[in-house]
Order: sequence, then structure tokens, then C-alpha cells
Amino acid sequence: MAKEINVRWGWLRFMYIYTIVGAGGFGLGIIVVPEVIKAAFGWPVEEPVVLGIVGSVYVAFGILSILGLRSPLRFVPVLLLQLCYKSIWLIGVILPMLIAGRFPRYALSMVIIFATYIIGDLVAIPFSYILARQPGASARRQPLDE
Repeated sequence: MAKEINVRWGWLRFMYIYTIVGAGGFGLGIIVVPEVIKAAFGWPVEEPVVLGIVGSVYVAFGILSILGLRSPLRFVPVLLLQLCYKSIWLIGVILPMLIAGRFPRYALSMVIIFATYIIGDLVAIPFSYILARQPGASARRQPLDE
């Protein structure tokens, strides 16, 4: 008997669109007009190579999310990666800053934006699908040279 898998198609589509517009647009802004983005968010002056890497990664998330609109379940790992790194950032970077009383004011907007992605991803990602055992997954794999 196959287990029913609940997929919230509307939420999934929304999160791909949100990632295209939000992460993709933000990343493109970092690459094309970094001074404008830094000023808009009140960021301190950063080293351009690292900021360029961040921008490139966000543009990649946007591009992969375009593909996610065509094949929502196939590209769920994009949303899962987004959920993981944003959660790790909040817990591993922001929480210690808050505890130490060194939370920078300019980070507040990023915390709010990241929180919206985390909540949206938690609602949209079909965890029952991701965690479901795939048919034949437990079959013993033969080495290629046998």
C-alpha cells in the first residue's frame, strides 16, 4: 500500500517565485550595483570578492528556482538547502551575537527576511516526499568492476 504524500503545490510554487525575485534579484543587485545594496542595508564596507561570491550564490538560487517552477519536486533540494543555511546562520551566527550583546543593527533586516524564507520553506517543502523510502533503495548495489 503506497503512503499518501501531501504536497502543497501552491506554497511550493510561491517559494520558488519568492526565491527567484528575492534571492535572485538581491544577488543580481550585489553583483551589478553592490554600493547601492550596501547602502540600502547599511552594511559596512566588505571585501568585493566575498560579496561577489554571496551575490553569485543568490543568483544561482534564483536560476535553479526558475527550473523548480517547471519541476517542483525535482528541485525541492534547492529549497531544502536554503532552509538549512538560513537556519544555521540564525542559530550559529545571529544567536551568539544576541547572547553576547553584539547584534549589529544592520543585520535586523536580514534576520527578518531570512525568517520569512525559513517559515515559507518549512510550510512548502514536502518532507513526507523527501523522507519517503524510495522503491529499491535498500537493494544491495553491485560494485562497477564486478
